[in-house]
Formats: sequence, C-alpha cells, structure tokens
Amino acid sequence: MAVRAQFENSNDIGVFSSLTNSYCLVAIGGSENFYRYLLLPLSQTYPPQTPHCPLNNLILKFNFSSVFESELGDVIPVVHTSIGGTRIIGRLCVGNRHGLLLPNSTTDQELQHLRNSLPDSVKVQRIEERLSALGNVISCNDHVALVHPDVDRETEEIIADTLKVEVFRQTIAGNVLVGSYCAFSNQGGLVHPKTSIEDQDELASLLQIPLVAGTVNRGSDLIGAGLVVNDWSAFAGLDTTSTELSVIESIFKLSGGRPTYTVNQYRDSLIESLT
Repeated sequence: MAVRAQFENSNDIGVFSSLTNSYCLVAIGGSENFYRYLLLPLSQTYPPQTPHCPLNNLILKFNFSSVFESELGDVIPVVHTSIGGTRIIGRLCVGNRHGLLLPNSTTDQELQHLRNSLPDSVKVQRIEERLSALGNVISCNDHVALVHPDVDRETEEIIADTLKVEVFRQTIAGNVLVGSYCAFSNQGGLVHPKTSIEDQDELASLLQIPLVAGTVNRGSDLIGAGLVVNDWSAFAGLDTTSTELSVIESIFKLSGGRPTYTVNQYRDSLIESLT
C-alpha cells in the first residue's frame, strides 16, 4: 500500500526518513509531525441510505503519533534519531536490511543509540567519505547499490561489505546524485523522468528488477526526496497525484495491499457519525 504523507509543511518526506525491510528511521522529535491526509469517496464514507451530499469527496486530515508507526510498527522497529545533530536523516544515511551507513558527522551518542535500537542482524557503520550526504550519493536495495562515480574506493568496499551488495558506479539521466533521482526496492524501481529507455534497460539489467521513469509530488524529479519504499509499503509526499501513486503501487508491486486497521477504524467511525 502506498500512503501520502507530509512532514510539517514539507512534502519531501524522504529527506526526514529512511525505510528498509528491517527498520525505519525518522527524524528525532519529528515523528509526530508526519501527517496523513485521506481522500475518501462518498461511496466509502456514506452508507447507501444516506441522502445525496453535494461534496464529491470528503478530505480528512489525521495527525498520527507517527504515520510510520501506524503502518510499520507491528512489523519492523521505527527508530527516532538525528544524524550530526540534524533532522535530514534521509539524505545523510543509507541502508538496507543488512546494514546502515552513517557519515562521519554522526556523533558517538547517535551511533550508540542506533546500534542499541536496530536489530542485531543490522551492521551499523560510520564511514569517512568526502561526499558525506550518503543518501544523495548512494541508492540500494538488499542486493545491489548504485553509487556516485566519485566516491572513494575505500567507501565502495565498505558499502559492499556492510550492506552485502554488488556496487556499481552509475548516473541517473546524467545526474551523479543517484540517491536523489531514483528509489528502488527488491520488487521494482522508479527513476528520473528523463531517463532514456536505453539507460532504463541498462539499469534494470544491473539491478535485476523492473524500472519505470516517473515523478512524485506533482511532477518533481527528486524521487529520493519525495518517496521512501520497501518491499511491502511506500510513503510519498502529500502533493503526489493519483496517477503518480498508481505508478508507484504498480512498479513496486504494492497494489495488492489492503487498507490498514487504522484507516478502517477512522472510516468506520466516520460512517457511524454520519448515520
């Protein structure tokens, strides 16, 4: 299931969060600032016997203690953290189910907090890398990583060892910030809208997953900033259109997802209040 969300007034939720198959990181003190908006058709919110309402849709805004915890809390840990004293954790770190890479600006306290909070199977590693916004220069799933062409050779080796992936130096539509312009899971991937068919085929061959060119947040090409995804769920910025969301659900094979308990709970309480 793909969910629209917003962090305070920002639709770039990938800047303030990071999602893998074994854990989710959210900006410290900010998890309660992730909002979800539900757009429910009247056919779902009003029972058949309810008189016609002039509204075509009913928009509801819910401020969950955490959108991520309500969707993921029963499956994987949702960890509140900062990195280098900042909240832009999604752009500073990168990880998968095997490990988590942190920049050298990460404090000892933050490093220890993450090691204590994540599953024992996740290897947490702080690295010395000149290109320290790791989320912008690395994109990975559980098997393959695409990296900025100029990352250090030592960093490349650490990526391969910590995340247990094959590493390829690549660009996305001519952009070296591969983490900013694509997002992929073990099921599929979304890349910059100007990625050529030839480049898509080459990347799909490297990653061994289907890819599609697209956008988030009503036409934004900053895929990594506006979308976080794992093998069974995705979170996109609030401005993401229905068409963009359907592409996301299709390429990441999320279409089979059912509404969560929380969504059903609010829908049922709304129907009850209207009858």
